[in-house]
Amino acid sequence: MSNPYGYGAHMRWLIIPVFFLAGCGLVPERFQPRGAQQDVVTVPADVTDPTRPQARPEEAPAETAPAPPAPVSAGTLGRTVASLGNAAEPGLWLKTPLVQSERNGSVFYPETGKTVAVTLIPIDGPDTAGSRLSLAAMQALGAPLTGLPEVDVLAG
Repeated sequence: MSNPYGYGAHMRWLIIPVFFLAGCGLVPERFQPRGAQQDVVTVPADVTDPTRPQARPEEAPAETAPAPPAPVSAGTLGRTVASLGNAAEPGLWLKTPLVQSERNGSVFYPETGKTVAVTLIPIDGPDTAGSRLSLAAMQALGAPLTGLPEVDVLAG
């Protein structure tokens, strides 16, 4: 018996899924049979897609201006950015432009809340210049050795 549509028996199984998918709206219009209709769904503008990532409300946009410096504690000589000093030089010390002569003092690291007694050693530069902190002091404060922690420098 011959097929009246001119298709082989195997072609029938290829056409059936196309008609099924066309009814679901998953087949592009050019492959849909003539007369097939697609449902159009409109979503009100005030409805958000729950599958789309949403911004967290607590996230603030990135600042375009530098933040003002954090206030320093009472009794401090100032706040400075400390880099790791010469790791081969032993002891607890801070080389800083915040002092004019060598003296005893301490360094407070707000991130960990730790204070360490150090020898304050003067270096040339404006008060806003950075300072160099000994390896032992960085470790005692719990500061990152590869970072640039901000520390408060206290006299005496």
